[in-house]
Amino acid sequence: MNQKLKSYLLNMSAIAIVYIAFSSLIGSGMINKYYVGILIMIGINVIMTVSLNLTTGFLGELALGHAGFMSVGAFTAGIITKSLSASFGWDPAACLPISLIAGGLLAALMGFLIGVPALRLKGDYLAIITLGFGEIIRVIIQNLQITGGASGISRIPRINNFSLTYCIMVAVIVIMFTLGRSRHGRAILSIRENAVAAESTGISVTRYKIFAFTIAAFFAGIAGGLYAHQIGRVSAATFDFNK
Repeated sequence: MNQKLKSYLLNMSAIAIVYIAFSSLIGSGMINKYYVGILIMIGINVIMTVSLNLTTGFLGELALGHAGFMSVGAFTAGIITKSLSASFGWDPAACLPISLIAGGLLAALMGFLIGVPALRLKGDYLAIITLGFGEIIRVIIQNLQITGGASGISRIPRINNFSLTYCIMVAVIVIMFTLGRSRHGRAILSIRENAVAAESTGISVTRYKIFAFTIAAFFAGIAGGLYAHQIGRVSAATFDFNK
């Protein structure tokens, strides 16, 4: 057995053992609902952090508007779940996969639209403009009727659970790990090290910057959808620049 396969098996075993251990403790009641909620929020924040690392870590660009993408995913997922369950009588649990994917896709679209002009800048200028775009998203959400205005959306079915959050968290980490070691990931890392040298070797700097920004926004939207179905209520004020 080679070293790489042994490493993969060890990691998969560790992931399974951690899941089984926490699931057993939750099922037996040794971990109460309060601490289960904390574990779920940890998982959601890990997804957010890993997605942000694609932009800030891999790409090397400081982006401060990531909470805006999370808010897009949270509101989109919450609205879709409530609409499908209320208007069509769908089971909220059956709506959740559709809501999460829709929230991630809309957040990715916003990431693409923002990334095209924003990623032409660098350093402090990029940080400032992404922070500004994050605030623009918040203000727009706060003034839309479909999002409930300043009050936000309440009575979102609280159907998120530890198993779902854990599985998505592991999937996101694995995807990012794999991406970082793929041809595309190495291209992104080369841009971080030296964009001019990367472009001189034929790497499309603009295309890969937008690609990284869009993928990061997608997973931030997924995290937002999980957050909405965990808390049960979202408002624009939650996703301000402090977030």
